[in-house]
Amino acid sequence: MQKGKGIYTFLNPVSYLDALKHKDLFASFDGIFADGGLLAKAIKMEYGATVKRRSFDMTSLAPIVFSYAAKTGKAVAIVATKQELVEKAVGNLENSFKGLNISYNRNGYFKGEDEMDNEAQKIVSLHPDILIVGMGIIKQEQFLLKVRDAGFLGLGFTCGGFIHQTAQDKAEYYPDWVDKHGLRFVYRMYKEPHTRKRYAKAAFVFPAKFLWEKFTSH
Repeated sequence: MQKGKGIYTFLNPVSYLDALKHKDLFASFDGIFADGGLLAKAIKMEYGATVKRRSFDMTSLAPIVFSYAAKTGKAVAIVATKQELVEKAVGNLENSFKGLNISYNRNGYFKGEDEMDNEAQKIVSLHPDILIVGMGIIKQEQFLLKVRDAGFLGLGFTCGGFIHQTAQDKAEYYPDWVDKHGLRFVYRMYKEPHTRKRYAKAAFVFPAKFLWEKFTSH
C-alpha cells in the first residue's frame, strides 16, 4: 500500500460471490483485503498463501487509519449510510480520536449516475486526504472508482456497514470477547437479523464457488 495514496476494498465470503460477477471492477483497485477469517483460511488452504484478516472496522484497520489522520492532521471525507447516521458516526469518531478532522460527510444514497458524477467532482475539489465510502458491495466500489477517475489523489477505502455500526452509542461495535474469539459474524447475525441469509449463503455457496474459481481460472 502506497503511503497516503491508492484505493482499497475488502472481500469476505459473501461479497466474494458478488465480486465474481464484476471482476474488471475489482481489478481496478490498488489492493483488496481479505475481510474475514474464513476467506483468509480458504486462500491459505487452496493457494498456500498466508493472508491476514483485514477489515475496515474497529477491530482492524479503522483505528489505524483514524489515529494516523488525527496525528498528522489529514482531512477525512465520509460517504455512507443515511444522513442522520453518518452524522452521528462522525461525532462518535471525533470523540474517540482527538484531533480527527472529518471535513466532509454525506449520505450514501444517490438518485442516479449524474448525481454520483457530480459528487465525485465535488469531493475532488475539496481535496480530502482520506476518503471512506460505505454504500454496500459494488456500489461503493463503483463510486470510489468514480472519485479516483475524477482526480482524487489521496487514500480511499470502502467500509461496508462500518459507518452504520459506528452510529451506535459508541464507536466500538464488537465487544472485546467477540473479537477475541473470532465470533464477529455470529454477533452480527444476532444484532442485524438481515445478515443471517447472507451468512448462510457464505457457509454453503462460497466453498463451492471458491474451488470452482481455482480450478477454472488457469
